Amino acid sequence: MSDSGRGKGRLVADRRYSKKTGGKGSTTAEKPAAKPARRKPPARKPARKRNFLVAFVLGIFGFIFGLIWRITWRVAAVAVLLLALGVGYFYATLPPVAALLDGRAQGSVTLQDRDGKIFAWRGDQFGGAVTASSVSTHLKNAVIATEDKRFYWHMGISPRGVASAVRINLAEGRGPLSGHGGSTITQQTAKLLCLGVEYDKSQWKSEAAYVSDCRQGSLVRKGREALYAMAMELKYSKDDILSIYLNRAYWGAGAYGIEAAAERYFSKHAAELNPQQSAMLAGLLTAPSTLSPTNNLERSQARASTVLRLMRDQGFLTAAQEQEAQANPAVLSEEAERKTGGYFADWVMSLVEDNPFTQKTSDDIVLKTTLDQRLQRAAEAAMNKVYSEKVTKPGSVVEAAIVVMSADGAVRAMVGGKKTGVSGVFNRATQAKRQTGSAFKPFIYATALELGRSPLDRIVDEPFCMNIAGSGRWCPENYSRNFKGPVTLTTALAQSLNIPAVKLSEGVGRSLVQKVATQFGVQSDLYDTPAMALGTSEATLLEMTAAYAGFLNGGSQVEPYGQLELRVKGESDALVTQSSGIRERVIRPEAAGQLVWMLQHVITEGTGRRAALPDGREAAGKTGTSSDSRDAWFIGFTADYVVGVWMGNDDNSPLKGVTGGSLPADIWRETMVRVNEGLEQKPLPAIAPKQPEPAPQPQVVDRQPQQQQRTPERQQRDNFIQQVLRDLLGPRN
Repeated sequence: MSDSGRGKGRLVADRRYSKKTGGKGSTTAEKPAAKPARRKPPARKPARKRNFLVAFVLGIFGFIFGLIWRITWRVAAVAVLLLALGVGYFYATLPPVAALLDGRAQGSVTLQDRDGKIFAWRGDQFGGAVTASSVSTHLKNAVIATEDKRFYWHMGISPRGVASAVRINLAEGRGPLSGHGGSTITQQTAKLLCLGVEYDKSQWKSEAAYVSDCRQGSLVRKGREALYAMAMELKYSKDDILSIYLNRAYWGAGAYGIEAAAERYFSKHAAELNPQQSAMLAGLLTAPSTLSPTNNLERSQARASTVLRLMRDQGFLTAAQEQEAQANPAVLSEEAERKTGGYFADWVMSLVEDNPFTQKTSDDIVLKTTLDQRLQRAAEAAMNKVYSEKVTKPGSVVEAAIVVMSADGAVRAMVGGKKTGVSGVFNRATQAKRQTGSAFKPFIYATALELGRSPLDRIVDEPFCMNIAGSGRWCPENYSRNFKGPVTLTTALAQSLNIPAVKLSEGVGRSLVQKVATQFGVQSDLYDTPAMALGTSEATLLEMTAAYAGFLNGGSQVEPYGQLELRVKGESDALVTQSSGIRERVIRPEAAGQLVWMLQHVITEGTGRRAALPDGREAAGKTGTSSDSRDAWFIGFTADYVVGVWMGNDDNSPLKGVTGGSLPADIWRETMVRVNEGLEQKPLPAIAPKQPEPAPQPQVVDRQPQQQQRTPERQQRDNFIQQVLRDLLGPRN
C-alpha cells in the first residue's frame, strides 16, 4: 500500500510514559531514549589585542632563531659530511698494524766489552716488536692510568679531556693549546705516526726537522690529528692502537719501544716487568729525557711513586700491592748503572758510522769491542785521584786525557777529559790535536838506530845555531838553559836535551825522520823545519800512543782499533771481524829493542823518574812539554800495555808549573799501577847495545929482565954496535 497520502510524521514520538511505567496492557516495544542535545560551546571571549611592540620583537627573534636553526643544521650536516670524508680518507691510507710498529730510520747499536758484557747503547734502540697482550699487565695498566684512563671507552678523542686541558692551560697563564694537550693515547699515537707522513731525506733538512714538524700543535694540526685518531679507532682494535703506541713511544736514553726500554733500564723483557718498574717506565712518557733513570734516578723514582698511586686509585693495584711497590722502588740493572767507557763508546761509534752496512740498515747491531772495563775503571780512578790530591787550585780548567792500549793497537780504555763517566762531549784523546813537544824525539832516535847508530854513540851538547831560509838565525836551547858537553845518545834522550835532538835530526835527515814518524802512525802533517825535532807539529793522544805501541811490538806500525766483531742482533754470524792492528814493519827489531832500552833510562835516570813503578816492574817512556808549556805529555809502556797521558788547557793557554815529568807522569804511574794489578811481571823487550871494545894498549917492555937474560955473546955484539954508532955520529952533547 502506498503511504503517499499520509502526512509526514515526527521522527521521534512524544514521550507519553515515564521511563519507569508504560501504558496499561501496552504491547508496543520500548523505544530507545533520545540522544542528549549537543551543548553549545561557550562563547569565546574576545581576543585581547597584543601590544604591537612586543609582537614585533617576538617576531624578529623568531625569525632570527629560525634562520639560525636552518643555517645550523645545514652547517652541521656539511661538517658531518666533511668529518666523514676526512676520517674516510685517513682510514683508506692506514696500513696494516705490523707495518707501524717500528718507525726508526736507523737501528741501534749495543756495545759489548771484550768479554761480551754490555757497557753502552747508541742509536735508536728498538728491541723488537711487542703487543699489548704480550707485555706485562702491570705495564699496560700503568700506561693507561697515567696517559688515558678512559682509553677503552672513547672513540679516539676526549672532549672532556680537551676541555680540562684548556682550562688548566688558561689557569696557568698559557694559551689554550699550549702545555697540556688533553690528548688520548690514540691521538698521541697519531702524532707518533706523523699522521702517516714518513721521513724522506730529500724533503727534510734533517730528521730533527721532520720530528719537529710532526710535533707542532697548531689548531689545524690538532684537527687533522683528531681525524686520524678516529680513523685509527675504526681501522684497528684498542689493543692494536696500544701496541703501536708502546712500540713507537720514546722512553729516554735512546730507547724507542717498550722492549728496548725494559732492556735498557732493567735488563729484562717487557713481559717480565713488576709494578714498580712498570710505573717508572710509564712515568717517563711525560718527559723521557728529563725523567730518565740513567739521568736522575731519584727524580724517576718520585715520578713512579705518583704513577703507583694512580694505579691504586683506578683499581689496577690493591692497597697492599701499592704499599709493597712504594717500599721497594725500581732501580737500574747492573748493566744500565755502569757509566764506564763513554768516551770509548763515542770513539768506536764514530768508526762504525762510517761503515756502509750500518748506514743502510735499520737492523739492530751488536758491536763487540776491545774495551776492558777493569782497565777503564783503573784509568778513571787514576785521573780522579791525581785531580783530587794534586790539582788543588779551585776551579782549575786544566784538562787531561788517557789512552790504554795493547801492543797490537787494541784500545782497552779511554778517558777524554778530567770529568769521567760522561759521553757525548769533547773527547781530548781523539779530537784534540796538540803540539807533541819532546814526546816526538823517540822518532829521531829510532831513525838513527835504524841507520846503524848505537845508543852509546856520543854527541856534543853545546851552543848551536842554524841559518833558516826566510827565518834567519835560529839557536835552540835546552829546557835547563845549560849544556852537558859530550853525552851518549841514551843520555841525550833520557835528559830530553834539545840541541843533540836537533843535531841528530839534521844529521840523519829530516825527511827520513818524517817518514819514520808517519809510518809509525802520526797522521798529522809534520813541519819541514829544524824545529820539527822539538815537537812543534801536532798529533792526537791516540796517534802518539799507537806509535809508541810500535816501539813495544818490535818496530811495526800499529793502527788503533776498537772493534772486534759486528753482527746483527739475534744472529750468530759476524759481518765484520778484526783481531789485530799491526801493519807493516817500520824499523828493524834490533833498532826497536835498543830504543826500548834507551826509553827505560828516561824513567830510571832521566826526566821521567816520577813515573817509576813502585813494585819494580820494568817500564819505559818519554816526557814531553811543548813550547811555552802549553801541552804536557807522558807516554810509556810495560811489557803488557801502553799508556798515553796528555794535559793542557782547551784554549791552548800555557800551563803553570806543569811539565811532562810532573802531573802527566803522576797520572801515568797511577794508571799503570792499577792496570798491571795482579799481572805477572814480565821484562821489557829491551836490547842493550854492545859495549865498545877497549882500544889496544901499547906493550910495555921490561928491559931489566931482558938485560939479565942476555948471553955473553949477545952482550959482546951489542957493545960492538954501540961502538960503531959512536964512531959514525961522534960524541953527544
